[in-house]
Amino acid sequence: MKSSSQFENDLCQQLEQIRLARNVTQQQLADKAGVSRGTIIRMEKGSGCTLNTFIRVLSALSLGEHLEELLPATALRPVDRVRRSEKPRRRARPDAMKHREASWQWADESVSGPA
Repeated sequence: MKSSSQFENDLCQQLEQIRLARNVTQQQLADKAGVSRGTIIRMEKGSGCTLNTFIRVLSALSLGEHLEELLPATALRPVDRVRRSEKPRRRARPDAMKHREASWQWADESVSGPA
């Protein structure tokens, strides 16, 4: 599996290829995305960029609609929600809470017997 920096470099190289295929200069892309030309140069060289910059460049290249395809839909169907009869999850709770409750004991219980 690729590392995050390798994946980022590959995506930025793909954006550069799309820019070149559309015959758009770095300056034109920078102006349309609202970033500096230096940001576009650094991004294309693989020096990284912020998520905000990446989204702006995608939108400037009319690729913004593809962002929603990156992650699967998490919405439940109404029927599934009724079956679950729960509120939608708002926070993640680590399993560590369950382990702490099971291993808890009174301080007296650790003593082997009466003194």
